[in-house]
Amino acid sequence: METHSPVPDVQRFARHVARELPGVFTFLLDDRIDATNWRAEQAIRPSVVLRKVSGGNRTWRGAHTQQVLATLLRTSTQRHLDPLPILGDLLHQAKARASTALFTPT
Repeated sequence: METHSPVPDVQRFARHVARELPGVFTFLLDDRIDATNWRAEQAIRPSVVLRKVSGGNRTWRGAHTQQVLATLLRTSTQRHLDPLPILGDLLHQAKARASTALFTPT
């Protein structure tokens, strides 16, 4: 019967903790950093609700379209930009690229 020594596992875990520990409590030292991911979870909530209410995406293309639109709406809202000109600019392009409306100063 082969015996497995837990020492290497414990040492590996100890190295991992030593490497990550400084970042674990960063939120205590910097008030700009949240202790949880609550804000991020709330930011994606509308998209999750939409997917559940609509029965989900029926195709990968539909899922991709929903992702792009949700990203466009969320990013423009966070940057205090009107999403309609950005969407209009993207729809009029022959090839996908960043909308020039995104570079409008706020």
